Amino acid sequence: MTHFGATILDAEGHRLTAEEKRFFAAADPFGFILFARNIDSADQVRNLCADMRDAVGRDAPITIDQEGGRVQRLRPPLWRKWPAPLNHVDMAGEQAAEAMYLRYRLIAAELHELGIDSNCAPLVDVAGAQTHDFLRDRCYGTDPARVALLGRAVAEGLLDGGVLPVLKHIPGHGRAQADSHLDLPVVAEGREALTATDFAPFKALNDLPMGMTAHLVYAAIDERPATVSPVMMRLIRDEIGFDGLIMTDDISMKALEGSLTDITRASLEAGCDVALLCNASLEDRRAVAAAAGRLDDAGQRRAISALAARRTPTDIDIPALEARLSAMCGGLTYGR
Repeated sequence: MTHFGATILDAEGHRLTAEEKRFFAAADPFGFILFARNIDSADQVRNLCADMRDAVGRDAPITIDQEGGRVQRLRPPLWRKWPAPLNHVDMAGEQAAEAMYLRYRLIAAELHELGIDSNCAPLVDVAGAQTHDFLRDRCYGTDPARVALLGRAVAEGLLDGGVLPVLKHIPGHGRAQADSHLDLPVVAEGREALTATDFAPFKALNDLPMGMTAHLVYAAIDERPATVSPVMMRLIRDEIGFDGLIMTDDISMKALEGSLTDITRASLEAGCDVALLCNASLEDRRAVAAAAGRLDDAGQRRAISALAARRTPTDIDIPALEARLSAMCGGLTYGR
């Protein structure tokens, strides 16, 4: 088997252009990611997913950011509106684990019906007093063990719905006091505290099939952002024990300096398996795909293992699940 391209890429609009089809056929990215600009109707999304898979000639994974709250690409009136994850956890109280399972089982049903078979969740960054507003209500709480428990529920809800979870942001973004979309966060906390708190949920979930890096510096460990740090990538593989496929967070985010091609090479040399590029021109996508090349042997093994983790969705009674979730969350409605 020819190794997949070491990238995850997106499309400009609702359907692939002829030029995009030719590019994807040549670059053969491991997978694709969808954004709000790619979403119009259910049939359109299904057709776009089919276009993407046809272009590479295989059942490539297609992912999306459907956390709920501010970060959800599928929105009413066609799809459910979800509260922010932290707010939902608070609503459910002692029943939060079941609530998060049901929430993401319902999200998985929406995604799978469209041909989307991956979701960039669970997010198990541990929140704290200093957590930046861009992230705080996307977290599940402040206690690492509870965050891990809820993250496991999220992952199982997705997997039972035929959707691959992407664990993020490895090895922990909760202490960041800056938005990595705009700036490079630097965390000064010592390694012992990071291991006990920030890294702990990722270690508890180190068996999940895919993960996404954090664009931030852990100054006590290395001066480079984790995404491009061989030191941090070894920590993720060896200390945290994560052997799933690791994708970068979007390499076009302002936390990372340098050209897109330089960042691509640096992230793969550090130990990431694939480079995720979002919201870029076709010219930039071509350049990144060329810089990334193909997955190495270890990356190809992880990619195949991740794809093998896809499950046939379990049978569910969607109205019954909605009613159960609503009952445990104070009459939650879904805004459709």
